[in-house]
Amino acid sequence: MAFKSKLINLLKLIFPSSFIELGIFAFFIICYGILGSYIALNYRIIFDDRIPWDAYFSFDNRSIIMTGGSFERHPLAYYFFNWIRELALLISGGKTNDTFRLTLAWFSNLVISSSIVQVFKYLKNIISLPLFFSLLITFFFGLFSTNIILSFTPENFTYTLFLLTLFNYYAAIKIKKEEKIPAIPLILAGISIGGLTVTNIVKVFIPVVFEKGLFKNWKKFGNAVFRITLTCICFILLYLNRIDFKYKTIFSKTNSQYEKFSNVKSTPIWDMISSYFFGGNILFPSFIIRDKHNMKGFDFKGLFMDVYTSGIPYIFISILLTLILWSYFRNFKNKFVQILMISFFIDIIIHCIMRFGLHTSYIYGGHFVFVYPLLLGWLFYSYKSSPKILSFLTIILGLLFTYLASSNYLRMTEFFWFLNQYYQ
Repeated sequence: MAFKSKLINLLKLIFPSSFIELGIFAFFIICYGILGSYIALNYRIIFDDRIPWDAYFSFDNRSIIMTGGSFERHPLAYYFFNWIRELALLISGGKTNDTFRLTLAWFSNLVISSSIVQVFKYLKNIISLPLFFSLLITFFFGLFSTNIILSFTPENFTYTLFLLTLFNYYAAIKIKKEEKIPAIPLILAGISIGGLTVTNIVKVFIPVVFEKGLFKNWKKFGNAVFRITLTCICFILLYLNRIDFKYKTIFSKTNSQYEKFSNVKSTPIWDMISSYFFGGNILFPSFIIRDKHNMKGFDFKGLFMDVYTSGIPYIFISILLTLILWSYFRNFKNKFVQILMISFFIDIIIHCIMRFGLHTSYIYGGHFVFVYPLLLGWLFYSYKSSPKILSFLTIILGLLFTYLASSNYLRMTEFFWFLNQYYQ
């Protein structure tokens, strides 16, 4: 009975567990599915055997599908994408054709749609927002550029977004019940989340620090240290096994990657931070086309995001960030909010302060965009007894929603122009 109960709870955690959750899942899987299916069946951009990287927005589709990406940043992704690739090849009869691309697109679609359901679950069950506000914020989140692009893009970030939203919701349930996060779920989260992107393993440990009475009881503190240590040991052993225990290659490769992705000076840092890191993951900037090659004699066109070219997108992002900061300081003593903000701050340090990949930070949205809707949810919740302010916030979010929908729709028409020109 105990096993059956745990299995049911696990299924309720991962999958839609109510009619409204099922409706949200169905809505997004249909919308994203139409988009991804059309692209997969009519264009070769999702997977082209000649193009390992940079066909659009610096994503490494072919490289990720075939190898999982570089081991120093994505140490265990190799094993995960082996399963994805082989299953897609099984469905397509061993060919990398339109069926292969369609399968990959639908994997991404299922994962991103599930991520949006996890955000709704958090808003409804952890924050206890009224249904209207939960739906408004959820659909606002569904329009983010990161979700639109990742809904048909086979990438590490696609699956990372789902795993992070799932784990944050699970951890929030445990903390709300004043329970500790058991060792096995913590280890699984560390291996899966850290295995897809190594720096994200730190985010797995953040909720542990906020477990009830952790720093007032030495036994609880010792148990937390034990769970974190055990997770690290399991992760490190798997990581080293992946590279045949040649640990010195980690440092040399990591250093070369940092030098490669941290010394771009073509755009002012403040504009890369605003247009790419804070903005590009939510509101598409304008696009630019560049000539690319695959290092083996094949030339192709790559699509990249440019900085914002008018004042309105900067105003949009400024208003959204103001709401996020408002939520943080309004709920400063709320441990759920602190967990989210500390997680977000890790990415700010990596990309904005250390400047790793800052010039293409719009592709890293899967690591942190879910923080925006959740912090918005906490802001709305904090004013549940103030109808006037709640109405004001609703109007502001409604205006942001409208602009986001129209602007991102326009940019996607430009994306399809690019596909029609170069990838039919």
